[in-house]
Amino acid sequence: QVQLVESGGGLVQPGGSLRLSCEASGSIFTTYNMGWYRQDPGKQRELVAQITSGGSTNYADSVKGRFTISRDNAENTLYLQMNSLKPEDTAVYYCNAKPIKVLIALGYREVWGQGTLVTVSS
Repeated sequence: QVQLVESGGGLVQPGGSLRLSCEASGSIFTTYNMGWYRQDPGKQRELVAQITSGGSTNYADSVKGRFTISRDNAENTLYLQMNSLKPEDTAVYYCNAKPIKVLIALGYREVWGQGTLVTVSS
């Protein structure tokens, strides 16, 4: 099973940038589809961006053109580059790993990181 640790959150002003990192360990990073989710207090967790084991990406409409998800397989790390941040981007951001089907068949499960807080405020 992969283990995930997020970092890079903090307080930024509107229009600023942050890069979130998610370090993975405990398994083979390339066999997982990865994603970033976010959640405000009292709200449901929502998908921000995802990248498959093959490298294809998908973004929520609210972040398209501003956020970029990427993965460094050699370093077992997932990134989320966030530019032109808005107050509505404020949330706890979570890294997510979903094993490919062959691993699901072997009993592997979806894994979440602990979350990192991003606050966008003047």
